[in-house]
Amino acid sequence: MKMEGGLVEHRMEIGGYVNGKIIKKKKVRRRSSSTSITTDTTMKKELPSFTLQQLYSYCKNVFKGPGVVPPPQDVQNLCNILDNLIPEDFGLSRDLPFFKPGSCVKGNPRVTYTTVHKCRDFSLVIFFLPASAVIPLHNHPEMTVFNKLLLGKMHIKAYDWAESVDMECRKQSSSKRLARLKANSVFTAPCNTSVLYPTTGGNIHEFTAITPCAVLDVLGPPYSKEDGRDCSYYKEIMSTSSDVKSAEVKDDERCYGWLEEIEMPENSQMDGIQYLGPKII
Repeated sequence: MKMEGGLVEHRMEIGGYVNGKIIKKKKVRRRSSSTSITTDTTMKKELPSFTLQQLYSYCKNVFKGPGVVPPPQDVQNLCNILDNLIPEDFGLSRDLPFFKPGSCVKGNPRVTYTTVHKCRDFSLVIFFLPASAVIPLHNHPEMTVFNKLLLGKMHIKAYDWAESVDMECRKQSSSKRLARLKANSVFTAPCNTSVLYPTTGGNIHEFTAITPCAVLDVLGPPYSKEDGRDCSYYKEIMSTSSDVKSAEVKDDERCYGWLEEIEMPENSQMDGIQYLGPKII
């Protein structure tokens, strides 16, 4: 997604997009908080959060730079930390007006983001989506990304590029590519962390907010146009092939769709705000 600034089979015991559903939900610890809204950024300055500090420290050890995918044990450990994060770790509260039922934004809802931390190897970014806001279908080239829905209810649709399917189905125009559907479901916070890898786990995905949402992305490494990790956008298209009558192809109970790369959509534009939550030391 343009701004300043998963899920594979061996993780089935952790959770993620598995046939579009969350598996093995974990109980998320809760604690009371006196956090209240003091500015339009929906955050306030607080003392450092132990869990947030733990996340930062572990990310420093896990992410080794471009081209390096964290090993499974590190992925699981990082998921465990993220699963224990709560909104108050970032100075957020379920009682904030933005997250109240029925809250709405006039006109076209626009996504806002705040960067908690960014360095060469990883970044921590929170996205705020008003109800009905969309982060359109986009990819994460050469990146391992951890998604943690902090607040709200969100529909997620995710694809991976198809590798081994009927060759006749792949003989399409070069502007179209067949992708395997990994998720097409609604997620409600608190829920397990999802992980997407450079080529698997739902690397191409779309967020649609059903209610106002806050979602944390841990990206390793971050987007970098200079290093060839720019964001690309896609749209789902109907196939014109006489062999494929619809946008989806079924093969052994798996679903596929045709995707076409497009220019950056207007609704992908985001507004950046200063992070005013608990600081990382």
